[in-house]
Order: sequence, then structure tokens, then C-alpha cells
Amino acid sequence: MIISFEAALRGTIIGGVSLALSLFLPGTSAYAQTYNGLIDKTVAVIGGEFVTLSDLEQEVQTMRARGYASDRNMRCEILESILQTKLLLMQARVDSLTVNKEMVGAQLNQHVDEIRTALGGDDKVEEYFGKPLYKLRQEWNRQFEEMSLTQQEQQEIAKKIPEITPHDVKQFADTTDSADLPMIAEKYQMSQICVYPDVEAAKMEAKEKLLELRERIMAGEKFSTLARLYSDDTESAKRGGELGMASKTIFWPEFSDAAMSLKVGMVSNTVETPDGYHLIQIIDKKGDMFNARHILIKPKYTSEDREKAFAKLDSIKVLIDTTSLTFENAARLYSQDKASRTNGGQMADPNTGSAYFDKDQIKPADWSVVRNLEPGQISEPVESTDNEGRGNVVYKIIRLDKIVPAHTASFETDYNDLYSSVEHAKQMEAINNFIEKKIAETHIVIDPMFSNCEFSRKGWAEKIRK
Repeated sequence: MIISFEAALRGTIIGGVSLALSLFLPGTSAYAQTYNGLIDKTVAVIGGEFVTLSDLEQEVQTMRARGYASDRNMRCEILESILQTKLLLMQARVDSLTVNKEMVGAQLNQHVDEIRTALGGDDKVEEYFGKPLYKLRQEWNRQFEEMSLTQQEQQEIAKKIPEITPHDVKQFADTTDSADLPMIAEKYQMSQICVYPDVEAAKMEAKEKLLELRERIMAGEKFSTLARLYSDDTESAKRGGELGMASKTIFWPEFSDAAMSLKVGMVSNTVETPDGYHLIQIIDKKGDMFNARHILIKPKYTSEDREKAFAKLDSIKVLIDTTSLTFENAARLYSQDKASRTNGGQMADPNTGSAYFDKDQIKPADWSVVRNLEPGQISEPVESTDNEGRGNVVYKIIRLDKIVPAHTASFETDYNDLYSSVEHAKQMEAINNFIEKKIAETHIVIDPMFSNCEFSRKGWAEKIRK
């Protein structure tokens, strides 16, 4: 397994799971025997670990296929990344770090399902990789386990840095050139009062539409034709509603359960998922995979719903403008958005919890009115979507509370951003020091075919066999 040092560091320190590129790109597992006339051989020994020419070439193939370009020699850069990963893996074993089997198992299953879906089934996967699926699972499982240990070791090293104090942050702010300090983008703080449309009536209308379509299908009309005409899933509608052979795990459980219960050619009754309401027709089934067509109908709202909500929001806005009722109290009394109502309408980023939004984090519908407001002003009613990620319609008025102009981070106003910069720098320094120390004290031999490489660490050049 090969993973870039910087990507692995981001995956552990910043909190995401960084995945080896070669793990997710089909077609890079085939073991090539020769490269430009060279028979496969060991090109580096690091402790008890070996790096072969095939390891290196597979990763070069992967990186090129992903559009990666290097300012340096790509093979040199990738070899250095592999060697750094091996050092971390060796230390993880010395430190007796253990693999989280449950997490690795979940990652492996997700990966296998994605590959099976992308290629169209188990037989296609085996044909593509030239190996039985159980062998591929073994290889991928080992890669995920090694990745888990490598990331844990980086976390262990990072945890050993001294506690960062306000003095450290202040010193960083005072001694760093302003051009190298973090740049804080313009941010907006906003509050809202929300009114939702009549959801039940819209749901009933969607279900009645699907019932009508099902009756037309039963009467002889083609499912694919009706999907093209009426489905709200615009991508699959272009294909007559067809989704392609896929693992049942990638769909909502309600959808998969209904699809798997059908025989080929059968059409389901109405199926509800968080996306809306579906009709499903099975085309093919193999094990826990299926190919189906579907027609999706999402609840839709009438102009009457919109006018009724806008009238209510207009009335609330008038009360705020002409009486002693504050926006905060009006939000607590009238807003139907539970998340912001208790905070007097103050909006928060659902991903970070922050009350400040970058411009590109603001929903387009919200931005269409916010962009014309001055701090303290309240917008006219606008139709937007909620934060549930399903595109649910909501009507709202928005007050622009504050605009924080773009600026260079300062100790007084951006302590958290500066703290993160100091923390990251110290973690990087600790991991870099660890790598340098391990290069010096570990038995490492690199093939002379890499003698012209310009490694980022000078210590590697000293390990090239003369």
C-alpha cells in the first residue's frame, strides 16, 4: 500500500480518513513482470520491509491515471513516499498498535461494494483484476490494516507535542511574516425565521401521482418511458430510470428491501425513502446485487403554499419593524426550524457548528437576498432549503447580523485559526523529526538506479547502494 505522507498526515491530524490511491482505482493490482526490459526486483530494503519495482510501477500507473503531475521525477517522489510510510508502519508495530478490525472491516466492505457496483458485479471484478474476489479482499484488507496502523502512529507522534499555550500563539502571530499568516475569508453571521409548507398534502399528492403511474404501467405502458417523462431523478431518467447493477448496500435500506423482494420484471408498490417516493422495477438480480429501474417523485408544493407562507412571514416582519417585538423573540415564537429557533434564530453551519459562514457556504437562495442586505436589515421572504441535506423546501426571512471583512489573522480576533496553524506546524515538525531520526538509525538500502533522484530528505541519498 502506498499513501502520500502529506495526505496521510491530513487524514489523521485533521480528522478525515486518507485512503491510498492505489486502493480505490481498479486496474492497478495486476502484477507486472517487466518494466522497460527490467525483470521485477527489490529496489529498496527498509528494516525488514521490501519495496519491489512492481510496487513502484503500480503506483506510478495509479497516479498518472488520476491525473497527478509532479514537479520532480515521479518515481523518485513515489519511492520516497513509500519509504516514509514503511518507517511509520515499522514503528507502529514496535509500539504494539492494534488494528481496529471493526472499522477496517467496514471500510473494506464499502470499498468492495463500490468496486462491484462500478464494474457491474463479482464476475466483472474478477475479470478486470485477473484474480478471484476472495484474493482481492485479502489484499485490500491488508492494505486497510497497514493504513490504519500508519495513521495511528502519526497520531501517536502528534500527541507527544508540548501543550500549546496562548504565549505560543501570540509569539507565532508576532514573529511570522504577515504574508505567511492565515488569510481569513469574508464571513457572514445571519439569523432566520422559517415556515414550512404543508408537508402531508404534498406527500399525498406525490403518492397519488405514483399510484396513477403504476396503474398505467399495469395497463401496458412502458416503465422506462414513464421514468423519462416523470421521474425527479434526472440522471437515471435519461436511461429510462435504470440504475445499473449495484450492491444493495449503496441504496437506502427501504429501497433495497423492496427491490430485493421483487422478482425480475415485477413492479413495486410505492416505496418511501428520505429522497421521496419510488416505483421500482427489477431488471436483474445476482446475490446481493440488483439492477432496477425506478421512478422518483418528490413532494412538491403549490403556489398557494408559497403565498400562504410568504404572507405569514411578511406579517412577522411587520411586527418586528413596527412593534417592540425583537427578531430573536419572534424567532422563538414563530420559527418552525428547531435548530435555530432556540438561539433566537441564529443560523449555524451544520458541519462545524460555527455561527459564521464563508460566502460559498451560504445556500444560493439565501445568498440571493443576503447579498443585498446591510447588517441589521431583514430580507423579504425567500424560498430556500433546510439543512437536512434532502432539499426539503422551507420559506424564511433572514436578518444579516454581521459581516466580518476578509483579513489577515490576528491574535485578538482569530485566536482559534492561529492556534490551529501553530498546532499543525508543531505536529508536522514532530513527524518530520521522527522521520529524520528513523532514516539515520534504520537499516535502509536503495538501489543505485535511483542515484539521480533529488529526494526532499538528504538522508535517503546516503542510503543508496554504491
